[in-house]
Amino acid sequence: MTLREWFWIILLGTVWGGSFIFNALLIRELGPLWVTAIRVGIGALGCWVFLFARGKKVPTHWKLWLALGLLGVLNYAIPFALFPMAQKSLASGVAAIVNALTPIMTVIVSHFWRGGERISWSKSVGVVAGFSGVTVLALPALTGGGDSQVWAIAACLLATLCYALALNVARQFREVEATALTSIALTGSAVAAIPVAFIFEGLPQVQLGSTWLAALAIGLVSTAFTFQVMYRLLPRVGATNFSTTTLIAPVSAIILGTVFLDEVILPSHLLGMAIIFVGLTFIDGRLPRLLGWQMR
Repeated sequence: MTLREWFWIILLGTVWGGSFIFNALLIRELGPLWVTAIRVGIGALGCWVFLFARGKKVPTHWKLWLALGLLGVLNYAIPFALFPMAQKSLASGVAAIVNALTPIMTVIVSHFWRGGERISWSKSVGVVAGFSGVTVLALPALTGGGDSQVWAIAACLLATLCYALALNVARQFREVEATALTSIALTGSAVAAIPVAFIFEGLPQVQLGSTWLAALAIGLVSTAFTFQVMYRLLPRVGATNFSTTTLIAPVSAIILGTVFLDEVILPSHLLGMAIIFVGLTFIDGRLPRLLGWQMR
């Protein structure tokens, strides 16, 4: 990759790591359902402004809108609610570490998906390493009787499963222009998330200025901006190189959480992150290639 492409990779990973910090700020005043509703709502508005500013054509077929809306619920609304829900019991950095399992979860789903990619031995090693890392992350909670933390880690794992399913579903929409796809999908998730937030959490009461700033940041920067960059960068650098953002995001979240939120990261968390990262290098074949192993 060129230096410019590396710049965007590092920036995306850093911003996505920062989204866990924004979640932590938002859940001080808002429930997790309102966190996701506000995020996808602001993100959708930002994407539509960008789409019309660029003069892109908007698809009009109602079946496509319905399908992309449902994809948005799976890819945005559900996982965006699960992470802030989990962060009531987890540090931002730990949630970001579990999020790094997304490529590993995608390998598992793709293996069983019709027309998906079959798993190889190196990817099998990566899957085992990834879940071993999650086990290490959960050990402090298991040994200390922290049931809420175990539940929170499970919620993060469910969010990565949603991402993995959505990535496989999204393959059928390759012909849809990226900006329009993101705008419609985020709109569908907002249409679903906002009423659900009203029903289960009532009208939100926001008093802190930091909450408003975090809402704007997570909606416009961590969602609208990053997904526009992602869909343009991915075809140029490939999925393997792009997956390095999942290595950067936890590091970003740990540093930001420690500096701004006084969060404590245990040695077992760092060990779990290291094991997951080893798993990711087996998933994309970097480590086997480096060692000269045959990946059959």
